[in-house]
Amino acid sequence: MTAGPASDEDVKRWTASLGLDGLVDLHVHFLPKSVMDKVWAYFDRAPEHYGTEWPVFYRTEEKERLETLRSLGVKQFAPLVYPHKPGMAEWLNSWVGEFADQVPDAVRTGTFFAEPSAASSVDTALRAGARCFKAHVQIGGYDPRDELLAPVWGALAEAGVPVVVHCGHGPLRGNFTGLQVFGEVLAQHPRLTAVLAHAAMPEFAAAFELMARYPRVHIDTTMVGVPFVAKMSPLPPDWTARLADVADRVVLGTDFPNIPYSYATQLQAIAGWAADDRLGEPFLRAVLHDTPARLLNP
Repeated sequence: MTAGPASDEDVKRWTASLGLDGLVDLHVHFLPKSVMDKVWAYFDRAPEHYGTEWPVFYRTEEKERLETLRSLGVKQFAPLVYPHKPGMAEWLNSWVGEFADQVPDAVRTGTFFAEPSAASSVDTALRAGARCFKAHVQIGGYDPRDELLAPVWGALAEAGVPVVVHCGHGPLRGNFTGLQVFGEVLAQHPRLTAVLAHAAMPEFAAAFELMARYPRVHIDTTMVGVPFVAKMSPLPPDWTARLADVADRVVLGTDFPNIPYSYATQLQAIAGWAADDRLGEPFLRAVLHDTPARLLNP
């Protein structure tokens, strides 16, 4: 079994040892500077919110962050944006569209909020070529079952475009977080290609139950299994056994740049899971490249 990368500088070598020409990351954040500055200011106050420090590891200018991803061998990524209040989604969709036009390794993404313009905004983004969406139920504070979003979920299901949904209780509970809530959305839209961000931590068992029920539900690896979250959301004892049942529906996600540790740390966690004989290098190649590439390049 190929051990994980020793450091960020070792990532390209390790990736090549798996027979891959690069990584595909489905959960990366690029935002307008004014918004990113507010996100970083929030993490500066992490002890108030989470009871622990959260130093943003890649707190650099946008150009340098792009260079960092390329130095890691990330050949394609989804720059996810998300609103925290009404009236932001269309602006964010416009901004990220321009960003993707200027950055060849970034796919065009989109987002939405539970507001009257949601359906038309998503339709516009889809027509413009958006290939991945982000729904942040926790930060948005909206009910994903809101009737205003029914046409949104329906349109995304029909288009087969993946939507990365932060609907788990971690790291903080929201008014409408929890897989019981999002499960009701899936019951109404069973063909939705949903990617449960952070594997819906800490509701890992419930995530696997939804995956068993809905064949288009995936999980991403964002912050899963790394030492930073081990105490808050420890992995269940049967984690790798459950992964073996859905090995083709697990995708690389990292939360770059807003993680409090190196990019290699996430890859080390994933490599540790692959040490299980039921997973191995085929699992790594699927997670790190093949599955996210399939979702982003239909």
